[in-house]
Amino acid sequence: MTLDKVAARTPEGVTLFDNLSLTFARERTGVVGRNGAGKSTLLRLIAGRQAPAEGVVARAGSVGVLDQRAEGPPGESAADALGAAKGLRLIERVLAGDAAGDDLAEADWTLEARIDEALAAVGLAALPMSRQTAALSGGERTRLRLARLMLEKPDLILLDEPTNHLDQEARRRVAEMVERWEGGVVVVSHDRDLLRRMNRIVDVSGLGVEIVGGGYDLYAARKADARTAAERALAEAERDVSRAGAEAQRRVEAKARRDAAGRRKAGRGDMPRILIGARAEQAENSGARDHRLATRQAEAAEAALAAARSRVERVRALSIALPPTRLPPGRTVATLRDATWAAPDGRVVLGPISLGLTGPERVAVTGANGAGKTTLLRLIAGRIEPTSGTVERPVRGVMLDQQADILRPEETLAEAWLRLNPAGRLNDAQAALARFLFRNAAAHRRVGDLSGGERLRGALACVMTGAEPPPLLILDEPTNHLDLASVEAVEGALAGYDGALVVVSHDADFLTAVGVERTLAL
Repeated sequence: MTLDKVAARTPEGVTLFDNLSLTFARERTGVVGRNGAGKSTLLRLIAGRQAPAEGVVARAGSVGVLDQRAEGPPGESAADALGAAKGLRLIERVLAGDAAGDDLAEADWTLEARIDEALAAVGLAALPMSRQTAALSGGERTRLRLARLMLEKPDLILLDEPTNHLDQEARRRVAEMVERWEGGVVVVSHDRDLLRRMNRIVDVSGLGVEIVGGGYDLYAARKADARTAAERALAEAERDVSRAGAEAQRRVEAKARRDAAGRRKAGRGDMPRILIGARAEQAENSGARDHRLATRQAEAAEAALAAARSRVERVRALSIALPPTRLPPGRTVATLRDATWAAPDGRVVLGPISLGLTGPERVAVTGANGAGKTTLLRLIAGRIEPTSGTVERPVRGVMLDQQADILRPEETLAEAWLRLNPAGRLNDAQAALARFLFRNAAAHRRVGDLSGGERLRGALACVMTGAEPPPLLILDEPTNHLDLASVEAVEGALAGYDGALVVVSHDADFLTAVGVERTLAL
């Protein structure tokens, strides 16, 4: 797969990247970048689903694609999702003695064994082929589509956020599958463990595409070095602008002193008129040269400053600070005693479970998909009440899920802040949102138009900047749908949070970064 001087633009004509030349072979490539930078567009170009605005995409092999959120058609079975339904029906006809024509020659007698091997590799061993995919979880459907890629064995596979919504065991299986793949792999992901297994990282941004050999850790170190160098270059450029201004002022003042001295000498009347004129002309020419030189120096310094600022904007990390809650260390935050929760059909989803939270401790809730993690968070937050047992919530807590549904799609961020902080004013909302990087017009953007990272940032701004920030934050998979820059910003904010934290996350790097002290495995 070769991209030669390729450009991509949005339907509105905004350039995502241009003059991009890349080659993909039998290697693992991770694609990273902020939301909206063009990562998924790059995958569509490689897959042939979108034509480049400029340049050429050349393919010399087969390409398989795992979309981020691909829903199957109504009535789709596991066999359909694997692309194996026709082959399995053919084998059934032959074994039933109903073979016709070329059925016997066309039957693939290795198909069932290959299906079993692929399903076992993704953790879906013994999945009935008649099972409807609509009855599977999102994570199971993702793994089923990965199994299809293993059956088809294309030369190059394209994976768009393959580990979203997967538990730790499923994430491990995906990572192992990627490492074992004999062809080429291109992965768009913010899963740092998966990115560590890459041979190179392609960083897509509005200022171009940067390629770093090696996995995520080397890429992160290079980014940190680039950030430090860019900040240093910016400081030097700012000093150069200041020096250029000071030098221009010095020249102006020196000329003024010379001109004043000349006027005083001419005023004494002891200088011939022709000499006075010549000196005036000389002074005028000298002043013009000084002005042109000062202008050139100032323009060069300003250009260098603008370039330095653009480099800093490219590598500068987002930074948000959560206000203090002043939660006392010994304060009881939440207590569950033999709490259970059952679905309306009587099925026990969670419990009985007993749990105590005290002071600003940080607890991670782990477990396989379907173990009841989100149900536990909803019990602690008071969104649901226990079917049996008790839950006590002596301090206020706020739950943010991965969709940040505390915000309403039709409202603006400023409107959401005012709704959640009714004692505040519009100026308070704008000031609070600005602290979370929603400045000026960004505070009036519609929630439904925000990216996943922006929604979570906006939700944190709305619930944490009121008169009394909640002493308990409850987070359900907060890093799903976030780009790496947003993940790091949220990690930094939560690391400095002085309240209690209960979080469900399959991202081990995230849990380490926010300082989790205790793990509750369901």
